[in-house]
Amino acid sequence: MTEASASPDASADAAAVAAPIVECRHLHKWYAGVHALKGVSLTIKRGEVVGLVGDNGAGKSTLIKIISGVHPPDRGEILVDGKRVDIRTPKQAMNLGIETIYQTNSMVPMMSIARNLFIGREPLAVSIFGFGLMDQAHMRRESVKAIANVDLHLRSPDALVGELSGGQQQGVAIARAIHFKSRVLILDEPTNHLSVKETARVLGFVRGLPAQGVAGILISHNLHHVIEACDRIVAMARGEIVFDKPVGETSIEEFQEYF
Repeated sequence: MTEASASPDASADAAAVAAPIVECRHLHKWYAGVHALKGVSLTIKRGEVVGLVGDNGAGKSTLIKIISGVHPPDRGEILVDGKRVDIRTPKQAMNLGIETIYQTNSMVPMMSIARNLFIGREPLAVSIFGFGLMDQAHMRRESVKAIANVDLHLRSPDALVGELSGGQQQGVAIARAIHFKSRVLILDEPTNHLSVKETARVLGFVRGLPAQGVAGILISHNLHHVIEACDRIVAMARGEIVFDKPVGETSIEEFQEYF
């Protein structure tokens, strides 16, 4: 098929694939007179993990809350697959394939792995007007597949999440996001309060995101973790992006010259 004979739909699909999966353009945010974001522009490409670093108050959390639908921007726009979107709630972000895992995860310790993996998305074995019995067998089967998919091997999908280590709990949260086809996974300080071994496990999960077809944003205060797990480093200060380079084209020494 020649370029001239290509259908409009095919051209639109090609443009969507070529576009960044998420693009922020000139985002501004004020809180009670404080200019928290000052014209921030950022692209997240398919198949990459971006490390977002900066001191407290740099604007990282504000930027992530806007992308994940917690707060709307006061000015600027967000595009997903090259199309402008209006993200007003976390549910809208999830419907667009954007999911966030916070350092204090939202799983319920006294519920099983299977229940936590499907929380809010429980399949029903029998349904009458949207109410019915949960399909426990389906949840167990799919949970085993989901956790194995991120190379997390746990003894049973019926084990309580509260019995898992911190790294294992983060692994379950990542498995949940991948299982439900998240396309962009935001991880907010996922290695806080973890042992060296558990930290290495979580960073391994992060490195494996592109192989699962998932782009990632890793927020961290630890530059060594970012360099180990990410493709690109983006640093913020005073509400602006002040550094943006591929990991392979920079070093800790160069980065430290900016701070």
